[in-house]
Amino acid sequence: MAIAPTVRRNVTPWASAALALTALLTTSCAGKHSDAPAPQKNSSATTPHGYVEGAKEAAEQQSRLLLNDPGTGDSRVLDLITGKVRSTAQVAGAEQLDTDGRFGFFHTARGTHVLDSGAWTVDHGDHVHYYRAAIRDIGVLPAGAGAGAQIRSDAAVTAATAKDGRTGLYERTELEKGSISSIRTLPGPHTGAVIPYAEHLLALVERDGTAKVSAYDRAGRPVASPDAECDEPRGDAVTRRGVVLGCADGALVVGEKDGVLTADRIPYGRDVPAAERATAFRHRPGSDTLTAPAGDRAVWVLDVTDRAWKRVSTGPVVATGTAGEGSALLVLETDGALHGYDIDTGEEVARTEPLLTGSQRTGTSTSGPTIEVDRSRAYVNDPKGKRVYEIDYNDDLRVARTFDVDIEPRLMTETGR
Repeated sequence: MAIAPTVRRNVTPWASAALALTALLTTSCAGKHSDAPAPQKNSSATTPHGYVEGAKEAAEQQSRLLLNDPGTGDSRVLDLITGKVRSTAQVAGAEQLDTDGRFGFFHTARGTHVLDSGAWTVDHGDHVHYYRAAIRDIGVLPAGAGAGAQIRSDAAVTAATAKDGRTGLYERTELEKGSISSIRTLPGPHTGAVIPYAEHLLALVERDGTAKVSAYDRAGRPVASPDAECDEPRGDAVTRRGVVLGCADGALVVGEKDGVLTADRIPYGRDVPAAERATAFRHRPGSDTLTAPAGDRAVWVLDVTDRAWKRVSTGPVVATGTAGEGSALLVLETDGALHGYDIDTGEEVARTEPLLTGSQRTGTSTSGPTIEVDRSRAYVNDPKGKRVYEIDYNDDLRVARTFDVDIEPRLMTETGR
């Protein structure tokens, strides 16, 4: 594996100060959170705040890339801190790979294979904890949660929604221990993914030809839900401002205030043809700025905070992403290069040399070149070239490192965020 000498530093201009603040807050936050252990009287040692058995806490984000070649089944974990690559169990025929920040979910026709990447972040709001642990294979979810399944998680529950709309609920704490434990099945059928959010499970249910928002408690019992509809739903994302659902007329944002679920619309403001609607959202975890292809030669940018859409004209789109918060829109185009666009003006501000080997025009596929974005870097996989590029998007899209791997990484996702 060849690695350029530049060392990855997971900090933005404001992040170094945040790390110092995190260290200060961590010493005093034990009394601010219910998950903090109570002081033990007459004990020479107490459990430190944030302690996780079997894991090591770190001072910075422990990013790892999960890679898979569906043709051979070969899978790898690329540790972005050490630069080392580890082989994991083969998963052949994977059609899609996604993550909840820690676990990788490899969707095949036989079921969904679960891999614990051993890297994750716990966000307490005023500070965060970063962890690294051993990588391990967990097992396979039932066949119903296979190809085409949609999996969403929070700290307590993992919801796996199959193609037929039935949803299996699993205890995430058991996944963390290395086992699969089913809570129950929601009969549905549900339209799209069931999404754990704010101690609820959010879903869309077809009623009289219209998808309406429904809510359940953690045990799967129906509870009060906002009176909101979403025509022709496609795509979703969880942000700090709420759950974003893609609808025919724009987006529906389901949030929570004082324990009550709310719903607000962010309309396009004009008629948008079905082929140009936002149906596959991408965003950096923790950011409220989302991107999605807007047809073949443009990208939608949705600012959830400002409740506004922006359509940016680009070249032919393969993949998109952005770090949000004033960063450039990143677009991998069919010329093989990564392009950066100013979101406000729509002007191109940076471009790399071609990164992709040969013709890899797979912008509508779940298997092919993609962009993963974290707080300081972006990652682009070049399947045919058997490599992954690390891009410093704060430095005119400079290629910071190049990782050569021994498989064709057609599927890629980042954990530890």
